[in-house]
Amino acid sequence: MNVYPFIEAEQAGEHNVKRACELLEVSRSAYYQQQRGVQSQRQRVDAQLTAKITQVHAVSKGTYGAPRIHADLADAGLRHGRKRVARLMRCAGLAGKSPRRWRTTTVPDPNAGRRPDLVNRDFGTDPAGIDTRWCGDITYINTWQGWLYLATVIDLASRRVVGWAVAEHLRTDLIDAALTDALVRRRPPSGLVFHSDRGCQLRFKESLQHRPVGLILGVRPGPLLAFSTPETCGADC
Repeated sequence: MNVYPFIEAEQAGEHNVKRACELLEVSRSAYYQQQRGVQSQRQRVDAQLTAKITQVHAVSKGTYGAPRIHADLADAGLRHGRKRVARLMRCAGLAGKSPRRWRTTTVPDPNAGRRPDLVNRDFGTDPAGIDTRWCGDITYINTWQGWLYLATVIDLASRRVVGWAVAEHLRTDLIDAALTDALVRRRPPSGLVFHSDRGCQLRFKESLQHRPVGLILGVRPGPLLAFSTPETCGADC
């Protein structure tokens, strides 16, 4: 804490500077040096230490707090108190942050075989290719009620979300609901390729990395998912 403004206020009010310095435990010589713009030894060390702290904080990508930075400085031979490091970090506006906890949404199926890549790693946009290549993904959302999982179906040609579903689990029902939502909304022509990761959430034969999707309309109300029968979905890919 900088106590010099208090002493300056006392001096401006024609009070005793010596008494103010004694009460604030500051030497008069240090106070007058500060008034002349001369840094004290402690201020110079603080400035040098702040530069080191800023460097370590930047290398950690903003994740290190005072305890970790204090340990790194000690390893480098700079022996300073942890409270001093914390104070200088506050003065410099630096603070540590905890890395975001990673939550697994894709669980690889150890029994799944490698499937051919029907999209040829082509995830670019294409206005002429609407409803020909869809991509599935799962993300998680931390709410005050707990974790929720969001499954989305994205049209690769337009980057538009064409279907989605939310659930408290990662079971196959979540994927089914998202893909069904997309099929109901879009009613794409046959030949659509649905691309997804090779997770074990999908209950299709071995796993679904890519599979052609078709629609049967008019047989029963609403669409029938192509993967429900081999006749409608075609051969595995």
